[in-house]
Amino acid sequence: MTLLRTLIIALTSIMGSIALPAPGAKPWIETPLIESGALSKAAGCRIFLKLENLQPSGSFKSRGIGNRLLEAIKAQVSSSDDRALHFHASSGGNAGLACVTAAVALGYRSTIAVPASTEESMVAKLRAAGASEVVVHGSNWFVADAYLREVMMSKAEEMGEKAVYVPPFDHPDIWTGAATMVPEIKAQMPRGEVPDAIVCSVGGGGLFSGIMQGVEGIGWQTKVLAVETVGADSLSQAVEKGELVKLDEITSVAKSLGAPVVAQQALNDALKPNAINMVIEDAEACASAWRFADDERILVEPACGASIALAYDGRLEKYLKAFSPETKVVIIVCGGSRIDLKTMDQYKQQFGARAKELGLTRCADVPSTYSS
Repeated sequence: MTLLRTLIIALTSIMGSIALPAPGAKPWIETPLIESGALSKAAGCRIFLKLENLQPSGSFKSRGIGNRLLEAIKAQVSSSDDRALHFHASSGGNAGLACVTAAVALGYRSTIAVPASTEESMVAKLRAAGASEVVVHGSNWFVADAYLREVMMSKAEEMGEKAVYVPPFDHPDIWTGAATMVPEIKAQMPRGEVPDAIVCSVGGGGLFSGIMQGVEGIGWQTKVLAVETVGADSLSQAVEKGELVKLDEITSVAKSLGAPVVAQQALNDALKPNAINMVIEDAEACASAWRFADDERILVEPACGASIALAYDGRLEKYLKAFSPETKVVIIVCGGSRIDLKTMDQYKQQFGARAKELGLTRCADVPSTYSS
């Protein structure tokens, strides 16, 4: 370790040991809620978009991960431990990026471990966002995670820091952070109207459990539609069996939904009467993502396209009672950083034919009818 690096860590330790975010400071923002004319036409009801893609990290994870960091900082400040906090996460995706952006915003160090299979562009994004260190190690997430916990966190402790592990979805602080979007939705809905349904994608279940918590907290009877893709459907399989199920492998292209097993809280929430779980094909998720880009000029991952698909595939009428043109549905545009124009074009090449076979809704008043 160089002398400069040692001095930087020492200085960070001194500053970090007394750092406390200003009252009200948080590493996420209130995002807009907009009514989409194009998606409303496609769905046959009123579609509202909660634009979580505008969060500092590019996804909803800024809320949950950011809140986890905030709570760890508060606990440290109120304790007798004056060591500087150093946050650690093992994610080559949106959770890792959320950890980095939150740590930078709050003035703390962050180390991210990713497997060798992680795209070079994602490693670059983590470094550009301000990660103190990005470690590429191992052939899969489990190896990278073990290395982070056993080696990198131990090194931080040896340097006099307090190493804090940041899980991607399975923690009450993360659910509470995700829940903050529901009071925002309540305040943003026109004329105080209550949505009939909120749609979200499910990976490990942090977003889903946060929304369920938020809906219960304000007393809504709103349905929550949890959407997965085939090959990443660990929640659906768990609901079917009534217990957690671990997938042998993730075969869906929606890698951000690729949690081999969901959090127990997600399963508990999925069994509640206002929760509806469904699984769609990769082709539907990808086609909805590229149609969404045409209709709303917003680029999102297939993981996000899975939720948006419900506006294009006619499922809302099937799952929502008393469905009508006045039915109000909020779709969480969860965002994601694992997408670019080249990748989207590859999805079109891979799934274009299948998307046509599925016959997703086409309407004369929907722009993507003509471009997709």
